[in-house]
Amino acid sequence: MSIVSRGFHGRARDTRHTLPPGQYETTGFPVLSAGPTPVVPHDAWQFTVRTETGTEHTWNWDQLMALPSQTPTVDLHCVTKWSKFGTQWQGVPLDVLLADVESGAEYALVHSYGDYTTNLPLEDLLDGKAWIAYRYDGEDLAPEHGGPARLLVPHLYLWKSAKWVRGIRLLDEDEPGFWESVGYHDYGDPWREQRYQGD
Repeated sequence: MSIVSRGFHGRARDTRHTLPPGQYETTGFPVLSAGPTPVVPHDAWQFTVRTETGTEHTWNWDQLMALPSQTPTVDLHCVTKWSKFGTQWQGVPLDVLLADVESGAEYALVHSYGDYTTNLPLEDLLDGKAWIAYRYDGEDLAPEHGGPARLLVPHLYLWKSAKWVRGIRLLDEDEPGFWESVGYHDYGDPWREQRYQGD
């Protein structure tokens, strides 16, 4: 009698509080940015999703706050090799924001105040994988960490979680963002050490 039933392929990897290859744990929250920290008051903030056909869907701060939110607790992994376990956030799932957006796009280019961009497959923003986060550790998100709101995509390296987010452009074809255009990996999976092109 076999001790392994037919069709059993092993247990799924439990990645909670486990370091990806090449990472080290930190208890701090290092601040790394590609440029100066923009200051965006709530009354000037807006978030726009632009489809591949040019249709725009826009939310201001009050409209974002009126949407259903979640409070995910996630581990963060930075391409500079630090990881922080059990970070607590509050934000609106991208599933909510994109629910009424009609699109056949497969890719997204995320835009930030300060002109930062990063690219992702659209599927990595859906099915509970991503949020527009506006609170961290029970407090309003500080500007140095991307406040008033940032994209949070914790299953990818942290540069994909664009700070100071202001919109997403949906695309039929992938288009590199800021770091990707200078050699960073287009996808950025920390478990596969996808730091740079060719990894």
